[in-house]
Order: sequence, then C-alpha cells, then structure tokens
Amino acid sequence: MQYRLLFFLSCLSLAATAQKKEPETSYPKDYFRNPLNIPIFLAGNFGECRPGHFHSGIDIKTLGKENQPVHAAADGYISRIKMEKGGFGHGLYITHPNGYTTLYAHLNEFTPAIQAYVRKQQYAKQRWDVDLQLTPDQFKVKKGEQVAWSGNTGASTAPHLHFEIRNTKTEHPLNPELFSLPIIDEVEPVMREVAVYTGNIYQGQPVYVPLKKIGTTWKPVKTEQNSVDKDTIIVDATDPVGIGINADDYMDGSDNSLTFYTAVLSMDDKVQSTITLDNIGYDETRYINAYADYKTHELTKRWLQCLFQLPGNNLNTIFSQLNTNKGRLAITDGATHKIDIVLTDDRGNQCKAGFYLRASGKAAPVPQVAGIHFSANKLNAVKEQNIMFTLDERQLYDDIDFVYDHKTGNDIYSELFTVHYPYVPVHHHFDLSIKPNRPIPFDLRSKVVLIYDDGKTTEGSAARADDNGWYKTSVRDLGKYWLNIDTIPPVIKTATKPTANLAKAKQILFTVKDATTSVRSFNGYIDDKWVCFEQHGSAFFYKFDEHCPHGKHKLVFTAADENGNSSTYTLNFTR
Repeated sequence: MQYRLLFFLSCLSLAATAQKKEPETSYPKDYFRNPLNIPIFLAGNFGECRPGHFHSGIDIKTLGKENQPVHAAADGYISRIKMEKGGFGHGLYITHPNGYTTLYAHLNEFTPAIQAYVRKQQYAKQRWDVDLQLTPDQFKVKKGEQVAWSGNTGASTAPHLHFEIRNTKTEHPLNPELFSLPIIDEVEPVMREVAVYTGNIYQGQPVYVPLKKIGTTWKPVKTEQNSVDKDTIIVDATDPVGIGINADDYMDGSDNSLTFYTAVLSMDDKVQSTITLDNIGYDETRYINAYADYKTHELTKRWLQCLFQLPGNNLNTIFSQLNTNKGRLAITDGATHKIDIVLTDDRGNQCKAGFYLRASGKAAPVPQVAGIHFSANKLNAVKEQNIMFTLDERQLYDDIDFVYDHKTGNDIYSELFTVHYPYVPVHHHFDLSIKPNRPIPFDLRSKVVLIYDDGKTTEGSAARADDNGWYKTSVRDLGKYWLNIDTIPPVIKTATKPTANLAKAKQILFTVKDATTSVRSFNGYIDDKWVCFEQHGSAFFYKFDEHCPHGKHKLVFTAADENGNSSTYTLNFTR
C-alpha cells in the first residue's frame, strides 16, 4: 500500500511539473529505468563535494534497509564486478549498446548465477577482493532484470544504492539526473553564505558574508566580521577578487542536502564564470580540493565552492565563460559593482543572490610567512640533511610560502618535521624521505614506520630503507612527520568462544585493528583449506558455504600489518 501511494503521488507530481524547463543535453531520454522498484529519493546527487572527490553518481535511498532488488537499468551485459573493502564495496557494471555503462554499488549479494561466478573466482585466486573483467557473452541482461540486492558495503554509512551512468569510451561519470530518470524535485537550491577571496586562498583570509532570503533574492547580512553597507559588501583589495558560495539543494520527499547543477556568476550584468557539474572523470575528481575552499573545509567543515579557477586547478571541463581573470572579478576601479549569482538544479529549479561589491581602496592584509616560496604549476623541492621530497608541477593549486621546520622529539627515531600545514592540499602522492637521527638496530630496519600527524589524528605507514640510509614512504598530505618503530601486531578479537557450537550461526566474525599502520593481509583456513573471509572496515567475516560442511572443524585466522607484524587466532567449532 505504501509503495502504491508513493507511486501515485509521484505520478501527480510528474504531471504538475511536466511544463518545467529542465537542462537540455544530448543524453538519451527514457532509455534507462529506475534501478529499484521503489520511487527515487536521493541521499546524494552528482557533483556533491566529498572529501577528496566529487560524488560521481546518485545515492538512492532504500527505505532505510538493505536487500532491495536491484535491476539492470537497460539491456546490456555485465562487464565488470569489483569487490573491495572501501570505495564501492560490492560493485557491478553493465555495459549498454548505446555507448554508456551503468554502475550499481554498495551491494550485498548478486543474483545466484552471478554470485556463484564471483565466489568461484575468489576461491581460484584465494582472495576476496577481486576486480573481474567479463566478456559480452558471459552475463547478458535485459532491461529490468534483477542482478543484485542493495546493501551497505564499502565506504557506505547507511543502506542505499549508489548508481552511476558513465561514458563507456572515456569512463567519465555523467550526471544521471540528465537522463530523465523519474526523480521528482520542485525545491530550489538554498544559499547560505558567500566568501570573497582577496589574494592567495591558503594564506589570505576570505571575507565570509552570510545570506538571507528577502523576497525572491538572497541578500548579504551585516556581521561584526564583515563590512556590509545595506546590500554592498566592501572588501580591502588591490587585485581581482574571487567569489565562493556555500549552498545546498534539496528535493521533494528527502531531507538530505544535495548540490546544484549549474552556477552562473555575473558582474554588472555580464557573465564572468559558469560552472556545470557534469562529466567529471576519476582522473580529475581530486581537483575537488582546488574547486572547493580546502582550507575553510578543513578548519570549519563548511563547503565553499569557488566560482573562479585557481592557477593549479586543471579541471577545465566544468568551467565555461570564464573572464580573463579565470573568474576573479576586477573591482579595484573605485566603482560599486552589481553581482548576481544564479544556481540551477538538475530539474530547472533556480535561486538567485544579488548584491553589490566594492573595493575599499586599501590593500588586503598579507600575512608575513617565513617560508620558501613555492609556485603552482612549477617543480618545488626540499632537500635538507635529514629530509627530502619533490612536489611536481601538478601538486599545488596556488602559490604558497612553504613552511618547513624540524626539532628533536622524544622516543622517536628521527627529528620531528613540520612539512607545511595540513590545510593546504597537494594533488597526488609524493615520496617523502627521512633519515633517522639515531641508529636503528639491524633486526628492526623492516619495522620502521613514518608517522603522520595533522593535529586531529595520528597514523603510520611502513617506510622502506634505501642504500644511503634514507627511509621513504609515499604520502599525500602536508603536516608533521617522523620516523618510529612498529613491532606491535594487529589485535584479533571475536565474540565466538574458542570452542563453540555454531550449528545455528550463519557466519564467523572477527574484528582486527592495528595500532600504528593498517591490516595489509589476512587469511582464514578451515581444516588447512583457504576460505573466503571478507573485510568491511575493521570487521572480517566468513559466511558459511559449501567449503565448510557440517561437523567439527579447526579455523586458523591470521592478520598482518604493513610491517609484517602478524597475529593468529585459532578456533575449534562444530557446525
């Protein structure tokens, strides 16, 4: 009855919004169906800001529970199945004859024939995390055919289905809402705040201005921290300024925050910058750290999306109509300039912010930083007596005065190095090499770890020695680093007694945690034969299958960390 009512309301809403103008694209309409049998309510949409990436699809709610049937969105064949502890968890890909591929992620089990194939491959490879490439004739599917059940696997925090539509040739995720899926949305975006950037995004201090809706337009609000004269924001600046927007979108029937589809920034009725959130490849997605104000998010958890392009932001596909300052505004002529920001969502709902912007004639304060000048789009390096690393031309999004320091630490095997600040992002991994400042015993050289501290958490990764006494690790963050020793093995725990009757149990579950690094490998053997344990976070579980018949058995489970420290747990049980 609940589903029929939801469907009836959805049909009424579709009829009511049939005349609304939606974004025009060349994508096929009505080719893909809803992959679930329940109406689509979104917990997340395409292009949302997420830590380290743009959200690459839509998250469809599954009524707060797992195991909703998942169906092929169109005819095609299963081309890939990937099982991983994080990310998409259990993911299934279907390639379609019209040049698109759909992804269904965070699944539980697949339908029986597919599940049997995956399990066979896992046992053949003796590992549960597999990435299987399939041929077109192995698993052909028809539109609407069930392929799996929804779940909560991988980097998922609540039951839902992550659904993507990709360009098969480029593998770039596209915005699924542009394919006329049956999504009901009459709610316009909400603007909360604008930020005005007067100089370097990491070393300057933006002017934050909250917004309030007056009539149909969002207007600036005067606070003790900003200079607002009626609808005019006044900033100290002698160079072009950038605008960032803190905004959310919503949809009917869901209280989850979403993001807009397009943003248009105009000054004096002339477009200065347009952003369109579509067609963002996985090789580009980390530019989220340049598109959003990374420093503000790290320090306050607020997402401010920049309507201008930083010097090292090479995500060019989402920007268009950029002015000669890459979206920054030239306001230092003494005049008061009219600013308009229009946000449009995937269903054509719009909101508008309107205000005026004027430079005070004063220069913005520039913090005096005693550091090495590093430039975006150039090679930058540090090579000192006990530390060295290189940031290549793609690493930095804006210029910085790089702060490097070192001091003696207690009970560690190197100096404690400050490698700039964790609120400044780098684009990809780089090799960081550190020399110990005291001898490391020969038998402990394979146990060296590089510890990282960002002021909130501390974590380690294995470091390997070269012939010249340096210990090197690949890292992807700035902050504090030092060398130490890790000889502590992972801790294995289970609620199952060492000798147990598991006749009514469906699985065996362990939790495994490592104090310093991470669990690099694990294996379970029943009666000396490998069985398929799966990892989900710190949980490791084996679901009973034909490899464990009824009777008495001995299970040996082992786990090792990045430095080869290992633990073993032995369990005698009856099934």
